[in-house]
Amino acid sequence: MRYHNITKDDMLNGDGLRVVLWVSGCSHCCRDCQNPQTWDPNGGIPFDEAAKQELFLQLEKPYVSGITFSGGDPLHVNNITEVTELAKEIRSKFPDKTIWLYTGGLWEFVKLEEIINYLDVLVDGEFETDRKDTSLKWKGSSNQRVIDVKRSLETGKIVLHTAD
Repeated sequence: MRYHNITKDDMLNGDGLRVVLWVSGCSHCCRDCQNPQTWDPNGGIPFDEAAKQELFLQLEKPYVSGITFSGGDPLHVNNITEVTELAKEIRSKFPDKTIWLYTGGLWEFVKLEEIINYLDVLVDGEFETDRKDTSLKWKGSSNQRVIDVKRSLETGKIVLHTAD
């Protein structure tokens, strides 16, 4: 897996203050994407032990609410295995931190992947420029959904996440 950046003290990509891992690789290539530099799966730099420790150092801070995986697409074929293992490790080491993930993929498919077991919130769907709405919280276009993963799995229906 490769990544472009680790953002610290982020308040735009999920509830609370977060650390964000921006991975490389996206096959959706949405028109007017805010991060087209992350599309190339060979872009960025290799995700190594030092990068993982940088994430963990942030997650150890009591005021950090959790981690957000974004990009690119964390579920791109080049990323899904490592992102799943990383999410699993974070869930184990930091059980009180929340894990958010942004993907162009849809819930109906993502819920079948192992990673769903480690996520708290999934923001799904491709960005659609004709449905762009800057007033929306945590998403860029009205077709995207901010899904409460645990409640959705429990009920068998999509339950949208709302701010506490």
